[in-house]
Amino acid sequence: MSIHLHIVGIILLLLAVLHVFFPRYFGWREELAPLSLLTRQIFYVHYLFISLTVGLMGVLTLSSSDELLATPIGRRILFGLGLFWLARLFCQFFVYSPSLWRGKRFETAIHLLFTALWIYLSATFFIGAWVGVGI
Repeated sequence: MSIHLHIVGIILLLLAVLHVFFPRYFGWREELAPLSLLTRQIFYVHYLFISLTVGLMGVLTLSSSDELLATPIGRRILFGLGLFWLARLFCQFFVYSPSLWRGKRFETAIHLLFTALWIYLSATFFIGAWVGVGI
């Protein structure tokens, strides 16, 4: 199980770094220009904190996998992280419109890739919380 937490940690760090490229790729400067200054700044602060949280999750799982698996508080943290990523999986299907990816080859591939990623993250954290060092 520890190896899966290390894999998850690497994936989460890569995802955090990937966030650096989001503003340019998604054209946020132009997209957000019509919004009020307050709304635009709230958006960027939330984006920064999501990126930071994802990166810190990666650091935590890479640096403390044994403690997360072997201690009651660690397993509670794993359960909470499982809930976090399960909520993200829920958003993949019930918040984002299928019109964003359906019928578009690249977007569909990304949708499937990230669906698989959210499932892997959720499952890894939940299994770690459930079995701890038992696997």
